[in-house]
Amino acid sequence: MTTDSHQAEIDATEAEIFRLTQKLAQLRKEADAVPVENYVFSTQTGDRSLSELFADKERLLLIHNMGQGCRYCTLWADGLNGFLPHLESALSVVVVSKDHPEAQRRFANSRGWRFRMASHGGGAYIKEQTVLKGELDMPGCVVYTKQGEAILRTSSAVFGPGDLYCSAWNFLALAGLGTDQFTPQFDYWQRPAQLDDGGENLI
Repeated sequence: MTTDSHQAEIDATEAEIFRLTQKLAQLRKEADAVPVENYVFSTQTGDRSLSELFADKERLLLIHNMGQGCRYCTLWADGLNGFLPHLESALSVVVVSKDHPEAQRRFANSRGWRFRMASHGGGAYIKEQTVLKGELDMPGCVVYTKQGEAILRTSSAVFGPGDLYCSAWNFLALAGLGTDQFTPQFDYWQRPAQLDDGGENLI
């Protein structure tokens, strides 16, 4: 059982995290925006420019996903997919990765994702707009805004175990499980010792 003094420390720490989160949001709001070029992406319906990804919104959240080979990126996208209608009420949301558009859509459909998808193909966009300097395929997100014909990068964040952008980590921590005790999987089905259907042709 948690002692009163320990609970008080937990409460104080939570309050401090909330305060710092609000400070972080304000600092991002005040950060200088940087003009970027109108990069071109591949989609299932043809090439689309960065400006076209805004659709009818003034802000664009571009989620950097490492593709179908990354279990962690899949975990983030699984979680963000649930928030998608809320996010899209305020800004445009697109998931980008190096995977070919057809591969992106197949994997998205297998996960039930509703995101719009676009492929940077490992080209100029991800090399110049990475969320972590020196890393060309780092998961994270970037927010862009439009000012007339100009496109501005206003903020970005890196995704990683224990971050602010995947609520699963907070619930695991609440249960006393650290990031070193949990690795996301694509599927949690475990093969039983004996399969009632005989187990032939199991994929």
